[in-house]
Amino acid sequence: MAILLTPARGGSRLALAYPPARPGGSAAPILPPRALEAPIHRLVLWNIDLTLVDVGRVTRAAYADAFAAVTGRPLVRLSQMAGRTESEIFFDALALNEADPLAPAPACEEVLGRFSRELASAFRARRSLLTEQGRLLPGALAAVAEVGGLPGVVQTLLTGAIKPNAIEKLRAFELDRFFDTEVGGYGSEVFPKGALLLNARGRAAEKYGVEFAAEATVYIADSARDVAAAQIGGARSVAVASGRSSAAELRDAGADVVLADLADTANVVRAVEWLTAPAAAG
Repeated sequence: MAILLTPARGGSRLALAYPPARPGGSAAPILPPRALEAPIHRLVLWNIDLTLVDVGRVTRAAYADAFAAVTGRPLVRLSQMAGRTESEIFFDALALNEADPLAPAPACEEVLGRFSRELASAFRARRSLLTEQGRLLPGALAAVAEVGGLPGVVQTLLTGAIKPNAIEKLRAFELDRFFDTEVGGYGSEVFPKGALLLNARGRAAEKYGVEFAAEATVYIADSARDVAAAQIGGARSVAVASGRSSAAELRDAGADVVLADLADTANVVRAVEWLTAPAAAG
């Protein structure tokens, strides 16, 4: 059942100081002391684009450069990106722009590999533009900090972006320190998001020695496709209407919790606590 949480009287119970960034912008998570007091039992995965940050202008420019470098043709049309992986978007772009040079599967994989390398390079070259042309969405920093302070939680990523670009986005807005990027799911893998979520759960289980069941796993994202990925990959969903999908569309897709945005930190924390309560009790 989808619900819309409302602010708690008196605000958040979970105020904490944000941990300082590590020198060099390490992507390893820095967990507040409270999060280390309880045995690990919750896995929280975050989408990046239009959930935490909006860097669409930079992303589209990097896509255009990488596409032209690989295909020799300009990128005129780009399919809807919300809830999709880089590999899905790239192959659709080949067809939309009549630039499909592929036939057998090995050729597809080789061209996708070249595109991913070009995309990482083009994005890295625009690193300084991320904060100039992009923005951190309201409440994002406080939300990841507070959720990271819950007892027994591991935070990671489930994003359609390739891993190098995902980390660039987080570092630009000083978010990388809150996540274990090692166990996340990225568009670098040629799987739809539901499969990426399953893979991420497996990596997290192997690293932390804990089986993260569906009732212990939450995916926080902004599109109806992401809600479907949570259902396929075995996770509860917190859907945030900060992207292309409206709150009504997210509810209709079957989201467990729908929020207007991340601005009310207490709402975000309560949603994660409520959805993982059976796991905590167990």
